[in-house]
Amino acid sequence: MKRTINMLFAFLLCSPVWALSDIKPVYLRCNYKVNPFIDTKIPMLSWELVSNQNNQVQTAYQVMVASSLALLNNETPDIWNSGKTEGNQTNQVAYNGKPLFSAGIYYWKVRSWDKDRNAGPWSIVASWETGLFNKLEWKADWIGFELDSLNTNKDYHLPPAPYLRREVRLKTGIKRARLYVTSLGLNEFYVNGTRIGSDYFLPGWTDYNKRLYYQVYDVSKNIKAGDNVLGAVLSPGWYAGYVGYALLVGSPQVRGFYGNTPLLRASVWVEYHNGEREIIATDGSWKASDGALRETDILNGETYDARREVKGWSQTGFNMLDWKPVTIYADKADRELQVYPGNPVAIFDTLTAKKITKARNGRYIVDFGQNFSGIIRLNVKGKTGDSIIIRYGEMLHPDGRLMTENLRRARAIDTYIIKGDENMETWSPQFTYHGFQFVEIAGLKYQPTIETIKGLVLTSSTPGAGTMETDNAMINQLYKNIVWTQRSNYFDIPTDCPQRDERLGWTGDAQVYTRSAIYNNDISAFFLKWLQDLNDAQFPNGAYPIYAPMPLTVNGLSAIRSTDSYSPGWMEAGIICAYEMYQAYGDTGIIKKYWPGMKRFMSFLDQKAGGDHLFKERAFEEISPKGGFGDWLSVGKKTSPDLLASIYYFYCSKLMEEMAAAIGADKDKQQLQQNAQRIRAAFVKHYTDGAGNFKVNPEIYGDVTGYVEYSKEKGFHGHTQTAYANAIYMGLLPADFIKIAGNSLAGLLNENDWKLATGFLGVKPLLPALSLTGHTGLAYHLLLSKEYPSWGFEVINGATTIWERWNSYIKEKGFENNAGMNSFNHYSFGSVNEWMFEYMAGIKPAAAGFKKIIIRPEIADSSINYVKASYHSINGKIESSWKKVNGKLIMDIIIPVNTKAKVLIPASSVGSVRVKGKNDIMLKSSDVSNRVEADLGSGKYQFEVTGFATPE
Repeated sequence: MKRTINMLFAFLLCSPVWALSDIKPVYLRCNYKVNPFIDTKIPMLSWELVSNQNNQVQTAYQVMVASSLALLNNETPDIWNSGKTEGNQTNQVAYNGKPLFSAGIYYWKVRSWDKDRNAGPWSIVASWETGLFNKLEWKADWIGFELDSLNTNKDYHLPPAPYLRREVRLKTGIKRARLYVTSLGLNEFYVNGTRIGSDYFLPGWTDYNKRLYYQVYDVSKNIKAGDNVLGAVLSPGWYAGYVGYALLVGSPQVRGFYGNTPLLRASVWVEYHNGEREIIATDGSWKASDGALRETDILNGETYDARREVKGWSQTGFNMLDWKPVTIYADKADRELQVYPGNPVAIFDTLTAKKITKARNGRYIVDFGQNFSGIIRLNVKGKTGDSIIIRYGEMLHPDGRLMTENLRRARAIDTYIIKGDENMETWSPQFTYHGFQFVEIAGLKYQPTIETIKGLVLTSSTPGAGTMETDNAMINQLYKNIVWTQRSNYFDIPTDCPQRDERLGWTGDAQVYTRSAIYNNDISAFFLKWLQDLNDAQFPNGAYPIYAPMPLTVNGLSAIRSTDSYSPGWMEAGIICAYEMYQAYGDTGIIKKYWPGMKRFMSFLDQKAGGDHLFKERAFEEISPKGGFGDWLSVGKKTSPDLLASIYYFYCSKLMEEMAAAIGADKDKQQLQQNAQRIRAAFVKHYTDGAGNFKVNPEIYGDVTGYVEYSKEKGFHGHTQTAYANAIYMGLLPADFIKIAGNSLAGLLNENDWKLATGFLGVKPLLPALSLTGHTGLAYHLLLSKEYPSWGFEVINGATTIWERWNSYIKEKGFENNAGMNSFNHYSFGSVNEWMFEYMAGIKPAAAGFKKIIIRPEIADSSINYVKASYHSINGKIESSWKKVNGKLIMDIIIPVNTKAKVLIPASSVGSVRVKGKNDIMLKSSDVSNRVEADLGSGKYQFEVTGFATPE
């Protein structure tokens, strides 16, 4: 009897049903995705933890991986059983089981042990599926159908889209089927008349000469025994279409930077219940034709002639008599072929028109009330051959006309030619997108309604991560604008703008904004993709380019514009963006993967700096524009680009030193530390006057011919807002110079009537630098300002996204720089989002991956009385809010399981702080003045403060 009781007790201890702890893993992911297709042989696993207990941590975990649900549910995993593994790691957990094979499905689950070493329940089951590890496994040819001769457009080369198809007969007993598909150009794939997947712009933009991605889809429910039809529609896309501003600047080549004809490569793997496998691949048996899609291009739009629709072309029973054989094209042997690692572009939302106005010449203007990236869905009726012409714009002229001048050479027009169906005809573009708030419809014979046209918001489907609200309407609109701008421009790559003939992955924009982006969305998978693009584009000399991907000529020059190369403030994205991914997600794998390239970049900087250990005036004269882009679009004195380059040089050494420590590269760490110290000393000696004020020698620059055009009027300076802000933010200055620099920064703002004067490189560090040097009140003043130049100025002038220029539009005056550089959807100045989360709300990482958190809100004066923000970190949701109530400050904090937080409460003494409902919270005076400190574990907390201190 005693033995039976002991056995029963032991069973109860181990059984997940009778677990002693409520600690439970949730949100299981593999390579940052839920149930993904992958092609890495050592995937990285992660989970979050939930528990009703405070101060809860994981002390151990167990992962099981099996080839079937039955094996996993029976806890007899045949692939990997980690056993009880000591530690609190819940992300970046490397798979350590049996070797993975192509086209395999792997099921996994995890459980954790809590702070008392009691086991919690097993998680729900998650999975991953492997793609094809070897290109030869595809058994597929590259096929295409060249239609260049059918181009009828005189201004652009826009041939029709090729339609491809193949019929195949399958046996009975199908167990499962997978589609592996990629293209050079864009593709939509069909099985038996059904479009596969809901993704757009596949397979994404890469350097197609080096790397190409493919998608995998479960088509088990689309394939059937008997006759089946596989089909695809192709578009030139980034591969063979128009890219960037090549046409605008008169480059010798304006399209087809990687090839001239879109191509398809696909395999459908069918597995039968008897174990047999059949592969249907692209080969010479496929047939092709043109169809209704007469013109298709990302920048220039589409023309769809519904009269030429080939009914049933992707279904069985279709007569292929007029269809032609496809052409087989050679593969590029050294090109990598990999599963797409990022977040594919998809429809995020459907917008309804806010206003429809009749314009001149029978046209109608549709206002969606929000600037965004995407396409439209059109519902129309009309006579056969009627053309509905749709133009797009971000703004209207004062007389109500659509403003399209800022599109430059991007045509951005879609045309739908009606087939004359007695029923409503519905159509959306397939392979183009636009940046717009307003749509002009021409050719419609009746008054449109809100059902006539809808706006389909397209974006890379990065999961939401942050929220923010205040009691200030302007700040709330600003935050909304920031989020919409990120949504518009995180579009397979981090583009600069979604509307004009550019839409490039500018590295300067990316690096200043990445930390802000992290607080809005989970961009882990998105940046896994783009960091690869960036490293694929690294120049032989070690410099990173000004945008990525960057098409190149056979001579290794930029094909879009031959002078596009590298620039200080832009090229450092190769270091900064990798570091921000490490900081946000604790991903040392990114560091290890790109460490050789990052070291080559540092060697490039070291060689260029030479024995000076910094970049003196005119150091970057070899590039165009000379010195690079500098503090692009600043509105005050122009900061020396070489002084900025020297600050970035130090910053990269500092970040590299930290990353070297994270991966155990001790020798590199020591060298980088020494290098940073030398750069600091050299900077102080050359670029300061001995009293801590920055200076440059403007005479060396002369008349600045060849430098950025906007700087010719006033030359270059060192004593600028941008210079001090960057030096403070990046930790360049010796301790005794920091306060001096902060006062100099405040003094410059005073001299400028308390207005900012910064551009792309100066905006990000401006408010943090003020807060770091005791000027948070001034930071709030800038944030809340509605005078030009400011974020509030954009808001009060009607902005629904962040503008490229501080003065893009003024209600009383109209447009500035109308036809040139005037994007109304440009995220760079949205980098203030970083300060809003880290200082206004007070959420900052104290260790990589937010394993340790600092909560230190900077409380505003009477202008703002309430702030609430949350950030869903890789360890779970963090929340920080504060409000002023009847002379008291109420702070509410949420700390996720398995993390620790240091909370710095704005209070003059411990006695002025009360912790609601908690008697075990130890409060103590902080080394930071006017702050009380609390060290917290997971849970929800509320602090009530009397006599709290407001900033200067």
